[in-house]
Formats: sequence, structure tokens, C-alpha cells
Amino acid sequence: MIELLTADTPNGWKISIALEEMNLPYVFRHIKLAEGEQKEPWYLALNPNGRIPTLIDHDANDFAVFESGAILVYLAEKSDMLLPKDVQGRSLVMQWLMFQMGGIGPMMGQANVFFRYAPEKIPYAIERYQREVRRLFEVLDRRLADHTYLAGDYSIADIATWSWVQGHDWSGVSLSCLAHLERWHDAIAARPAVQRGKAVPPATGPSEQRIEGARKLLV
Repeated sequence: MIELLTADTPNGWKISIALEEMNLPYVFRHIKLAEGEQKEPWYLALNPNGRIPTLIDHDANDFAVFESGAILVYLAEKSDMLLPKDVQGRSLVMQWLMFQMGGIGPMMGQANVFFRYAPEKIPYAIERYQREVRRLFEVLDRRLADHTYLAGDYSIADIATWSWVQGHDWSGVSLSCLAHLERWHDAIAARPAVQRGKAVPPATGPSEQRIEGARKLLV
């Protein structure tokens, strides 16, 4: 059995969506970030970075995996799905997965902090990160102009990237004039497994409550 320790964030949704797409049986434990559960000793023994998600494969001697990108690769190899076996095909997926991990996620995360969570609004920081997010979205749009998905067939790279891009409004960044990215976004959003995975775990509350919880994490 696979156990997913997670919360309702883009990095968390990556894994629950992947598990649903792969039809792998799993259970989940909702880690309450605002209460600092991810910093408790028992959790740090599994995930030294004190972040979500963490996966425990109880069928493999309770093997624990942290970092969402590493978890996606682990699950793809375990299920033999959503990651090509040939060297070039695998490399292409990994390139776009790393693009998300090193670009889309961090830049949208910073946009979220300064646009939504920071008690002091700093226009330079907000504009800087929103502008960079938009630039990265334009990179995706150009790629998707002549590709249905980011790396050939639907893959873990699409799951990882969509989990962040779907929250573009929260970052204050529009998808306007990015027709190819919008097409890709809407097609993935319509997938039943994506809808099921996005609902794990249930939302923690209204926007105001989530903002207050996020601010606690920034202290």
C-alpha cells in the first residue's frame, strides 16, 4: 500500500493526481501545515526538508520518498506509466519536469508570497515575480503551439506543470493571449483522474483562512 502525506497545495496535487492517473491504490494523511505538523520530529524523519508531499511505499519495506519531482519519477517507474523507457523520450519528460521544478514552481511560489501572503505589499517584488511567471507561461505556450503535451504523450511533466499553472489567478497572472497554454490547461483539467486527484485532500477553507495559514508559515 502507498501512503501519501500531503496537503492541498500544487506540489501535493501533483502526487494525488499521478496516483489517480496510474490507478495505484493509496491512502492519504492530511498534513496540517498551519499547525506545523510538517516540522514535527516524526515527519522530519521521513522528509528532512519539512515540506509536503512525502510518499511511503509500504510494499517496499516502508520506503519513503520526498520532493514532488522525485516522487513522480518513483511512481512512474513503479507503475510503468507516464514516463517513456527510451533514453530520448525519458530525457524530454525530465527536461520539462525540471523546467517546472526549477522555474514554474519557485517563481509562482514567490508571486503567491508577495501578491497574496506578505503583510506588506512590495510593488517591485510583486511585478518582478508576476513578470517572470508570465515569461515562463509564454515558454510553455510556444512549446504547446505544435505539441499536444509538453513531452510527446501525456506524462508526469504535464501533471507537475498543470498543478501549478491551474493556480495562475492566485498568482495574479493571466493566461490571456496564450491560446495554446489555455487549450492544454483545459484539456488536462477535464481529465477525470485529474479532478479526483485535485480533490485530495479536501480544501482547508476559504481564501482568507488559507492566506492566514500561509502567513504563519512565512514567519
